[in-house]
Amino acid sequence: MSPTARLLLTTRGLRAFGDGFVALLLPVYLKGLGYEALQIGFIVTATLLGSAVLTLAVGFATQRLSSRQMLLMASGLMLATGLGFALAQDFWPLLLIGAVGTLNPSGGDVSPFLPLEQAMLSHAGPDSGRTALFARFGLTGSLMVALGALAFGGAHALAGQLGITPLDTARALFVLYGLIGVLVFFLYRQLPVQVPASQAAATPLGPSRNRVLKLAALFSLDSFGGGFLVQSLLALWLFQTWHLSIAMASGFFFWSAVLAAFSQLAAARIAARIGLVRTMVVTHIPANLALMAAAFAPSLSIALGLLLIRAFLSQMDVPARTSYVMAIVTPPERAAAASLTNVPRSLASALSPSLAGLLLTLSPFAWPLVIGGALKITYDLLLLVQFRNVRPPEEQA
Repeated sequence: MSPTARLLLTTRGLRAFGDGFVALLLPVYLKGLGYEALQIGFIVTATLLGSAVLTLAVGFATQRLSSRQMLLMASGLMLATGLGFALAQDFWPLLLIGAVGTLNPSGGDVSPFLPLEQAMLSHAGPDSGRTALFARFGLTGSLMVALGALAFGGAHALAGQLGITPLDTARALFVLYGLIGVLVFFLYRQLPVQVPASQAAATPLGPSRNRVLKLAALFSLDSFGGGFLVQSLLALWLFQTWHLSIAMASGFFFWSAVLAAFSQLAAARIAARIGLVRTMVVTHIPANLALMAAAFAPSLSIALGLLLIRAFLSQMDVPARTSYVMAIVTPPERAAAASLTNVPRSLASALSPSLAGLLLTLSPFAWPLVIGGALKITYDLLLLVQFRNVRPPEEQA
């Protein structure tokens, strides 16, 4: 790997560690402040909407600012977000900070950092190695999300032994999230000031416009379904329905992220055999069937087992999807394509958490899991029908 690729994998890992503990921290902190599931859903929605707007701004700014400059600004916003959540308690300030900040309640990466890093990473190697590089990128993120989830449980247990209140523990962890922003700021400063020529010549979408818009629409459907079960709300469902302890939740989300991490390594091998689009579909459908089945599980152990199966299969499509988008557009369009496929996804995923929070308030049944899984299967089938014959360069050889 090039030095730039190594640096981007490092920053991805650090940010993912923060995302890992924040996704569990957010519902615990908000419940500790006395907020209901519907209010928590609204705050989650605000964070995702804010990420969508920031990602859209990244797409428009690629002609005026370098990726390095925008990553540095996003790091500063990450610091402000962590400090803001540590200090605020009232609903409207928390909603506002969530909307303008970088907080990520999903456990994945739905932030303005993502399209910038994806576009830079796509130039870090040959086409034949692109999917494997994105698999490493995804592996790094998932493993560090797992460590973040585990660290949250450990911090909560240690604070209890030391007599520190849960709310004070939560505030300290939000400060830690902000300090991670400081660390990645100094790492981003090591990126080359002069970006690659293909990136410096970045242009808005041209010949690939129709393809990208179709993909953006399909990814939006997938993300709308995924918004029903972002990690913060999935944790809330486990807390409410099965009375899962914080320690058990931390361990469960740790192993979920570990399974998701190593499954992404298999994505490159599977894609080499059956293609990127089929890799996305044949791994995603069984994952969502397991998710829907978890809603009907008669016991906690069966529910957790089905969710672990889903975790193992559901992320194989991530490196394949990213590699596919970067492959079917021209190199100068990659930054715009990354932004325009991520923005609708963020917007769509921002709409459903409020609905999920309402459903969890009105009914003890896991309607968000059923609805989210059904929508994501619909996306898989539509993707296969519309793009099975659109092949990236490495599959045409």
